[in-house]
Amino acid sequence: MIGKSELANQQTSHNPLKQRRGKHKMFIGMAPGVGKTYRMLEEAHELKEEGIDVVIGLLETHGREETAEQAIGLEAVPKKAIVHKGVTLWEMDTDAVLERQPQLILVDELAHTNVPGSLREKRYQDVEVILEAGIDVYSTVNIQHLESLNDLVAKITGIVVRERIPDRILDEADEVVVVDVTPETLQERLIEGKIYAPEKIEQSLQNFFQKRHLVALRELALREVADNIEETAEKTSTSVAQFCNVHERVLVCISTYPNSAQLLRRGARLATVMRSRLYALFVEHPDRFITKEESLYIETCEHFCREFSGEFLRVKSANTAQAIAEVAKKYHITQVVIGQSQKSRWELLWHGSLVQQLVRYLKGVDLHIINSEKDQSRKF
Repeated sequence: MIGKSELANQQTSHNPLKQRRGKHKMFIGMAPGVGKTYRMLEEAHELKEEGIDVVIGLLETHGREETAEQAIGLEAVPKKAIVHKGVTLWEMDTDAVLERQPQLILVDELAHTNVPGSLREKRYQDVEVILEAGIDVYSTVNIQHLESLNDLVAKITGIVVRERIPDRILDEADEVVVVDVTPETLQERLIEGKIYAPEKIEQSLQNFFQKRHLVALRELALREVADNIEETAEKTSTSVAQFCNVHERVLVCISTYPNSAQLLRRGARLATVMRSRLYALFVEHPDRFITKEESLYIETCEHFCREFSGEFLRVKSANTAQAIAEVAKKYHITQVVIGQSQKSRWELLWHGSLVQQLVRYLKGVDLHIINSEKDQSRKF
């Protein structure tokens, strides 16, 4: 993370011989006008007051007065002039940034494509060079510029976004901040002329800035960053106690009994309502022979699970409850779905039920017991 206190401790000048890679903080939003650049500049001023050497590498105000005013008082590295087809265009001067060696550089519009004739094709590639030189970077980008979301954004908005960044840029960032406003607020800003020039307002409202588009893009932004946070936590956590689930995760425990398909349907519905990941688990007893018919049924359940975009898991264990608990811990499961016991009352009295064992093993996990006859569930 690029916290203020950490940057304050880095007040010695950067030495290009050092191997420390600069840290990257990204400000991401659902659309232009949410306030990414303004928020970046706001934090830059706070850091400057704390003694951090911060400069602007590239700022795009798009004529927004509030953004331009927020940049006042911050040093800017002069841009580089590039002549293309007889026209002089301006790009970030990466060499000048490296020569200046600030502690922190601000770079707007990360997905921007540089003018032909530039040393590097994309602005994010310039940022990577700057990071390698040990300089910290604050950058901005909109969610529609992520490569993996390109087709989905085109489907939602009907607009193909040409300027994109690889997903790895987001994955490798040290900190990601979502700058969020409601779709209604963003539309109000557009109408008030705070995003585009007056002649573009009505066209924008009828196209990209339709409310349904903004709602979908906002959800994409929030979910993408939530995934990013969770994956980072998953890589750095040393125990389940330290791990914090951002998303729900549903685990359906199947068997060779005929109600497993029903359990998968219930689990899939639960996962859909919770917008969660779906897993199905079959615990195979090492000493029990599985018939051909049972094997085919398990394969059917596996196919069924994948149709619901779930992940099918298969483990061997003589202790079913313990195996379920271990899988739940490994995959950070929050909801477990099992069928009602098929054991006789005598077996339950002598050996205990799977439910009783799971209640002992599972901590902080909701347990759903599905009645195969009445298709009802109880939550423990």
